[in-house]
Amino acid sequence: MRVAKPIPAPVQSAVSGLLAELHAKGGCEKIGLTRESFEAILGEVATKYLPASTTHADARTFLLTLRIDELALAQACAAGNNSAWELFLTRYREKLYQSALRIAREDSAARDLADSLYAELYGTTTRNGERVSKLASFTGRGSLEGWLRTVLAQEFVNRYRRTKRLVSLDEEGEDGSQFAAPQPEPLPSADSRLESATDAALAALDPEDRMVLAAYYLDGRTLAEIARTLGVHESTISRKVDKLARSLRKKILAGLMRQGMGRRQAEEALEVDVRDLQVDIRRSLAQDSPAAAFSKKEVQVRSREGLG
Repeated sequence: MRVAKPIPAPVQSAVSGLLAELHAKGGCEKIGLTRESFEAILGEVATKYLPASTTHADARTFLLTLRIDELALAQACAAGNNSAWELFLTRYREKLYQSALRIAREDSAARDLADSLYAELYGTTTRNGERVSKLASFTGRGSLEGWLRTVLAQEFVNRYRRTKRLVSLDEEGEDGSQFAAPQPEPLPSADSRLESATDAALAALDPEDRMVLAAYYLDGRTLAEIARTLGVHESTISRKVDKLARSLRKKILAGLMRQGMGRRQAEEALEVDVRDLQVDIRRSLAQDSPAAAFSKKEVQVRSREGLG
């Protein structure tokens, strides 16, 4: 998760302002993460994903959306803290196995798949004097459980490909096989009902809400830029984005339950990392081009202000 670029001043300011709150929220003292080390982690995550032109308000909003307790746990495990690792196993050992079973569909293969990841997650090797752990790449933007499912799925596909490569040329020749270029294997995908419910919830938004979400999440506009375009205060847009996110979650949850999921199953499905979904988010948010709609608003505002 290390980033080479320096941490922008607005990001550092937001991290410093929230550090005490987030350090406590993540239970960092219990798992061996000092304020200094957690401050560096938060700064690196925010710098990695926020544009260079980000504002203090944008950085603060971003930090408050992170799964802080899961980020802290993963990074403490990556650093080699045994208390953190024991807590990780308590919370995720069974979930890891259940996810592996859904992927491998056979008990012994599932346990072998899950067990194979422990060394990589814990970090038993070093590189350039630093501990190497897959958990170091977890950034808290989605759930740790969803991230682990993705890692398991990728390992399953990698194993399958390695097994295919072990088939000898003689065996393939005896079978009369032609040595065609191998086709990439698709990763196991999220439940299609989740993708359908997410797509429907996004498509049902009114045009201005779609424009705000597309501008903020897809086009990298800052809260200040969006507020200026719509002629409102920055805090109004900040509250709007937060309200829309909470509303979308409720609508997706309701959509899943309409498709036959129980409430608990639906809530578990929502733990998936949104990056695992196959939904075309840009298409769902933009019936018209978000950038074009945004530009029209800008022209209108500039005209009212006598700037155009």
